[in-house]
Amino acid sequence: MQEVVRGEFLKLLQVGIIYPISNSLWVSPTQVVPKKSGITVIQNEKGEEVSTCLTSGWRVCIDYRRLNSVTRKDHFPLPFMDQVLERVSGHPFYCFLDGYLRYFQIEIDLEDQEKTTFTCPFGTFAYRRMPFGLCNAPATFQRCMLSIFSDMVEHIMEVFMDDITVYGGSYKECLLHLEAVLQRCIEKDLVLNWEKCHFMVQQIIVLGHIISKNGIEVDKAKVELIVKLPPPTNVKGIRQFLGHAGFYKRFIKDFSKISKPLCELLESLKNEVKGKTRENRGEKPRPSEIRTIQFSGAKFAPPYPLCAKLPL
Repeated sequence: MQEVVRGEFLKLLQVGIIYPISNSLWVSPTQVVPKKSGITVIQNEKGEEVSTCLTSGWRVCIDYRRLNSVTRKDHFPLPFMDQVLERVSGHPFYCFLDGYLRYFQIEIDLEDQEKTTFTCPFGTFAYRRMPFGLCNAPATFQRCMLSIFSDMVEHIMEVFMDDITVYGGSYKECLLHLEAVLQRCIEKDLVLNWEKCHFMVQQIIVLGHIISKNGIEVDKAKVELIVKLPPPTNVKGIRQFLGHAGFYKRFIKDFSKISKPLCELLESLKNEVKGKTRENRGEKPRPSEIRTIQFSGAKFAPPYPLCAKLPL
């Protein structure tokens, strides 16, 4: 793990994103977590199908929870995904642009850089550019992107964080829109990741949905994966299943009614866990929870795969 940390911070040090610092009053710890790239279904040693997260390496991140707890929150809203998809869909040509290194493109004010100080086995460092983990990073980045493209959004393009979608009613029009967006990127020093950019295509995946002139479609690969998910056997499994199925709820008729039993079961199990935790601590359950705990003896036996066979 130390080699992972060393390699990551050495790269940031070489390009000037971080710098050594001493005697800082703000020091946060470093964590190394698996870099998740989705989920899949595999068989365990008992031959049972279980869901597991795919990992594509390790991610070095800073635990800024203490800093975030004393940070004044920025409530700048992120765009509603459904509204973005509606505005983008229905065009014959698209270009997709991806911002390079996302948050690192935004500089931190000199007097605030010390607050990003972190410690690792090789010393203490601070960021010159906005790192992941800060509670206001998403809002700050989205505000910055909208300020750059304020006169273009909802007219020739849409932007959701570092995902930029340019569209046009014809090949020539889309090309002109792309030229305008790229020129703005040059003017504002916005760097793009060319490996993830797609130009002049008629179908594209935006925010997990397939977009084309025909409208909005689900990504069939994601649907097949959801269908293959085994029935959940614990609170975490129910949350995961509802999260994946709920991502496409706009395509599922009466989704709220269909998922209601699972939602109620989840709430029941959460209250049961709270009750057991209090018992272990020697605490008494609250009066309002006694009835819930008393009647929450649900077992994960069929029938519970409610959403696995939903008509799409």
